[in-house]
Amino acid sequence: MDQDARQLYMMSEGPLAPLHGAIPPSPKWFAATVAIAPESKFVTVEGTPIHYLRWGDRTRPGLLLVHGNAAHAYWWSFIAPYLARDYNVAAMDLSGMGDSGWRKDYAMEMFVQEQLGVCEDAGMFDCSEPPIIIGHSFGGFVTMLAGALYGDRLAGTVIVDSPVNPPDRPGGPPKREIKPHKVYPTLAAALARFRLMPPQTCDNLYIVDWVARRSLKEVEGGFTWKFDPAIWQRFSIGDTAARLRATKCRIAVFRGENSILLPPEIGEYMFNLLGRAAPMVEIPHAQHHVMLDEPLALVAALRALLADWNHSVPVRPSGLASLAPQGDGRSPLS
Repeated sequence: MDQDARQLYMMSEGPLAPLHGAIPPSPKWFAATVAIAPESKFVTVEGTPIHYLRWGDRTRPGLLLVHGNAAHAYWWSFIAPYLARDYNVAAMDLSGMGDSGWRKDYAMEMFVQEQLGVCEDAGMFDCSEPPIIIGHSFGGFVTMLAGALYGDRLAGTVIVDSPVNPPDRPGGPPKREIKPHKVYPTLAAALARFRLMPPQTCDNLYIVDWVARRSLKEVEGGFTWKFDPAIWQRFSIGDTAARLRATKCRIAVFRGENSILLPPEIGEYMFNLLGRAAPMVEIPHAQHHVMLDEPLALVAALRALLADWNHSVPVRPSGLASLAPQGDGRSPLS
């Protein structure tokens, strides 16, 4: 299949539709990694059960992994075992997504409380070293707020392809019609409708298949999506630029080299917001869904960053807020 045809399938029928279930075999590293079964647990946060997966020794420093919009913890299950050698690693499902419970209303501050609740339940605050939170896309926006409000309880935050836009590039929550999910009669029919948002190609269809299958649940009459379609009703993401500037702990920003949401100029804007004092890491060849496109490159970059943070002293200039251009910094969700 040529690149144009692959893009068409990604946008109209879903990346798995043309394969009719014939997914190319996964490489040995992937099969071996996902075979490492994590602990699966729930913790109740403000009346709602929050699901998470956990790998590694609970006595090691904590590392919390947070997914993007409408995604789930299994987006990290082929990344986390590589980090569990040195960390107590958890990947969570935010409320309304994955296997976590749904809420009547959603708010960024509540998502942050869910992050802290998982860290607490996983034993990450029992270690002498505070935990680090790594968030992709929408999960990165939640992590920005966690760093601004509770950075004094964290060793650092890593924001993965979560764009903070300048005033001349406004964004905001996705404009979506709120309607119940469709129920597909078969798993194959549901998988054929799986989409990456924003639309993009992905050569690693074995990974797309992995996350797609875990995005679905069986219900009466067939299969449907796990996430709550009403999440974005009356929902505000808030001022992400102010939150980025207000970070109270170490922070790093990762971006996919070919990301349409976080191109180089947006990375430069965020670098300036952070006083040009935070690492800006580009993952070669990756688009927005960095862990799907270049999982091993992401692992290597995270290992290098975390090793550096473990052996260096943080540097943060004073008067950081005064360095940033004015504007609301509202960002698109993904």
